[in-house]
Amino acid sequence: MLLLRKSQERGYADHGWLKSFHSFSFAGYHDPRFMGWGNLRVINEDRVAPGMGFGKHGHRNMEIISYVLSGELAHEDSMGNIKGIPPGDVQRMSAGTGVMHSEFNHAKDQTTHFLQIWIEPNQLEITPSYEQKTIPAANKDGKLCLVASPTGEAGSVSISADAKMYAGLFDGEQSANLKLDTSRKAYVHLIRGSLQVNGQELNGGDALLIQNEADLTFLNGKSAEVLVFDLSA
Repeated sequence: MLLLRKSQERGYADHGWLKSFHSFSFAGYHDPRFMGWGNLRVINEDRVAPGMGFGKHGHRNMEIISYVLSGELAHEDSMGNIKGIPPGDVQRMSAGTGVMHSEFNHAKDQTTHFLQIWIEPNQLEITPSYEQKTIPAANKDGKLCLVASPTGEAGSVSISADAKMYAGLFDGEQSANLKLDTSRKAYVHLIRGSLQVNGQELNGGDALLIQNEADLTFLNGKSAEVLVFDLSA
């Protein structure tokens, strides 16, 4: 089963300094049909205005991934981490028993564009932790690169969740195939460009909710950047 969700069907919030598209119900946006998919709970596409950001706030019992597309995100948390997250980096924060953090765009003339992703953990009340890795564009060019996994294999960040996250860049004749376990769910989020997935045409912001599929084939990309999630059912 492939369920297409078009970009314009997502929730949207304009707070002036923050413009955000919500793939699943979040804050003031609620749609009982889209409360999450498997253990994937949040994909927010955020654009933060210059000099603005999210003040100190708390999270608990959630695996949180930041994937920066342009600009830079300044992160500070109660674990003592003070980090800049540039495009190409993947940041993971395991909130566990509780963590406070802030995220800001300190640039004076550039919007920060990033994806905020929440995945439900497979163990509650763990000790909070932080990890950040650079994923070179070459590792994603024409293929699906594992960027988050339970084991931290293949240079991915490690998450305390039964899920894997892949990122890929596709253009022209580049193609890839991903085998799936039909007892699990999968989710494809096209960040930008256009791409064909199992014969379905996707454009930037579109997504596919997937179950009972044995594999995914990615073809005919045009400046495409895509995230793919292998999820518990």
